[in-house]
Order: sequence, then structure tokens, then C-alpha cells
Amino acid sequence: TFFQWLAMQAGYKSRINYTDTEYFNLSEKEVRIATARRETPVPTMEQIRHVIETMPNNSDIERRNRSLIAFGILTGARDSAIASMKLKHVDIIGNSVFQDAREVKTKFSKTFTTFFFPVGDDIQKIVIDWVHYLREELLWGNDDPLFPKTNVITGDDRTFKASGFKKEHWSTASPIRTIFRDAFESSDLPYFNPHSFRKTLVTLGQKLCQTPEEFKSWSQNLGHEDVLTTLYSYGEVQQHRQGEIFQQLKAPRVSANINPNADDIAQAVIKALAGQAEANLGDVA
Repeated sequence: TFFQWLAMQAGYKSRINYTDTEYFNLSEKEVRIATARRETPVPTMEQIRHVIETMPNNSDIERRNRSLIAFGILTGARDSAIASMKLKHVDIIGNSVFQDAREVKTKFSKTFTTFFFPVGDDIQKIVIDWVHYLREELLWGNDDPLFPKTNVITGDDRTFKASGFKKEHWSTASPIRTIFRDAFESSDLPYFNPHSFRKTLVTLGQKLCQTPEEFKSWSQNLGHEDVLTTLYSYGEVQQHRQGEIFQQLKAPRVSANINPNADDIAQAVIKALAGQAEANLGDVA
């Protein structure tokens, strides 16, 4: 549009032909290549569990970082929400997190409750122990951050070093992404960002959920109002899993015979309709 306008201006008309601007438009083939959806790497539950198990857990900061990774897969919360979350938002009795948009930076300022995803009692225990530690050992209150900022001091050698926590939230999610990067690379695994955990949870939900109602609940737990959002944005079948499914489709299916055969159901419906038709004719007679 700019060059079309420029071609009409004095001093440029003789240098730029209006039709030349058409060369800025991509062909349909180039548009399809540019907009093609490519497979995004997603961490497996085994990889995430390996990272959590290999993370050090001695200092306060190491405990925080380990709990942060565990909390990410336990709740599927976005990194911006995690950075702004307070202790009061975690209900360890109800196994849930209240993402209150008045205080938590949720997407589109939505307020909703997330129940802990079934990713393992050991992972849940890491988060619960962290909450207990903040409340009972450090005596922190409801309005204090769930994952506090690192307190940096100047050491005797005039270098900066970490020394416990500040009762402050991270102003951005960048420190969280740094913790994720360090944790994965220290475990000799490629880096997966916090958002990728949400895709891991969708993949897990596709395996565990047996009814539409169950998957709808799983979707709501991620903060999605429409289950199609979950399926379209996160529910892509990974290529290796796609191959496994097609191998399974080659094998003959074994019916459990728990439900009536489709032919039997069809015959029952036809019989019922025929019976009703006869009854209607009798009424007319």
C-alpha cells in the first residue's frame, strides 16, 4: 500500500510504475509455505520428571526453582501468571489454584480455578512442601509471592551473589524462562519453555480422558472456555504418535461385546417404528 501511494507522488511517478507494486505480493505457493503450521517440540512427562528428579534441592533458591518446574506441570499455569501468583491463591487442601485476574496476570484477564492435574503424587508433594516451607519456616503470609525474587547482595569480594529472597514478585516472566532453560540444559535435554508444558498436559488429557465431559473439564482447567481452543491450538498429534496410531489401525479390532451390535440396534429401531405405525393405523380405523 505504501509503494502504491508512493508511485502516485510527484517525483516518483517516473521512477515507480503502479503495476510494479504487484511484485510485492507473494504467490499462493509462497503464502502456503510461509503460513504452514510446523510441528512444535513438546516435552514428554518422562523428560519433565527427569528434570525435576535431577534438580538440586539444597538451598532455598534451588528448592524454589525445583518447585517452580513442578508447579508448571502440576497446574499448566502460564509463566506470567506464575510470576504474579501469591501464596493465598494456592489451596493445598482443595488441590487447586485460584487464578484471580485482579492479582494474577492471566490471559485476557480471565478468572478461573485450576485443579491439580494428575501428574503424580510426588510432583504434587514438591509443591505442597514448598508452600508449607514458605508459611511455616519462613513465616510468610497470604499476600507474599509464591515464587519470590532472588535477593542479590554484594559479597566481601565485591561480587554480586544470591542471598535468600525478597518478598517481591518478578516483574516479568524472563527469570522463570531462565530457570526452565538452566534446568533442562543441566539435565542434558533440549530447552522447553514454560508454555510447552501446557501442550504436554493436553497430550496427557487426550490419553486419560474417556468422555467428552472429562475432556471439557480438562480444557476448562487450562483456562479455555471452548474445548475447540484446546484441540486446535494445543491438540496437534505429534508425528511419532501419529505413526503409532496408524500402526494400530492396521491391526484387526477386537470388540469387547459390552454394547449391543450396531445391526441389533438398527433392527430394534426399525421394529419399534413399525410397531408405532401399526398402532397409528389402528387408531385411525
